[in-house]
Amino acid sequence: MKLHRILGVAAIVAAAYFFGTYDADACTRAVYQGPVPETEGTQPLRIVGRSLDWKTPIPTNLYVYPRGIAKLGDNKPNAVKWTSKYGAVYAVSYDGGITEGMNEKGLVVNGLFCKGTVYVNENTDNRPAMSMAMFVGWLLDMNATTPEVVKVLKEQNFTISGATFDGGTVSQLHWGITDAEGRTAILEFDNGNVAIYEGDYPVLTNDPAFPQMQAINKYWEGVGGGNMLPGTVKSPDRFVRANFFIHNTEKTNDARVGLAIARSILENASVPYLYTVDSEPNVSSTQWRSFCNIRDLRYYFDIVTNDGIYYIDLTKCNFEPGASVMKLDTARETDIVGEANAYLKAVAPFTPMY
Repeated sequence: MKLHRILGVAAIVAAAYFFGTYDADACTRAVYQGPVPETEGTQPLRIVGRSLDWKTPIPTNLYVYPRGIAKLGDNKPNAVKWTSKYGAVYAVSYDGGITEGMNEKGLVVNGLFCKGTVYVNENTDNRPAMSMAMFVGWLLDMNATTPEVVKVLKEQNFTISGATFDGGTVSQLHWGITDAEGRTAILEFDNGNVAIYEGDYPVLTNDPAFPQMQAINKYWEGVGGGNMLPGTVKSPDRFVRANFFIHNTEKTNDARVGLAIARSILENASVPYLYTVDSEPNVSSTQWRSFCNIRDLRYYFDIVTNDGIYYIDLTKCNFEPGASVMKLDTARETDIVGEANAYLKAVAPFTPMY
């Protein structure tokens, strides 16, 4: 491509970036990976970090679900039905909808806001119903790897719907999916059609849609992050910063050091708590962050108003069929630091907000 064409493309992307408007419903996802170990058969450290940003606190509790539970994707007559093959830890918002989680095989699924998402079209009307409240749980319950999830999604034998929350907000989401082998896919719905992007995509934020976000990031790669990085809380700016730092931090298989790196990257791409701008009355701020250590099966949870970060060790959870559903009530347990398995309590399954 000739220089003038390159500059022309860059100018178009830059104009879209600088003069485009992006909503302040903010979340950031970044996948940190250590070096390939010299010992054959040893897995590198992989940590999937995400921030949950919203204009008001979103109460989120942690649930541990065993295998062998029969579930419904919706309360409609023609709903997706399944019996869970894998146990998992879920982050459940408002005690009614699964935002994200990690299963016992190390599969991680995170949902992030993406304005403009349209889940249905005329071809999806008669497909089995799946509520947003259960969608992530279904993927984690029934799949061990990213390719398995991608296969199910491409079949698209479901139609998604969901209740509104927080005064009428519609859950317009896209998802990042990563498995124990480090294989990542991005899922979006484009006017009711499944759009999946597979490859080395360690970062996800919010709108615009992923192809447009990649174009914006390409522009900033040309600028060079060592020279300048965009610094606002806009979704493209957070994407560019997280992507630069995820590719320019030391690679380690030390779990403590890797967690520190992943946390620092997410903090750099987070929105300060109670951040306000007069011109943006509904701007979001970071409410909590999670970090899924896939190799060691630890699910870390970091509520920004708590004093410390804690984790659930999945290797110590009872995922056997017939075991109790367990819950960590994050509003009651605010002083935990370190392993939190002892704070899990047997409870009834949560009631989905279909």
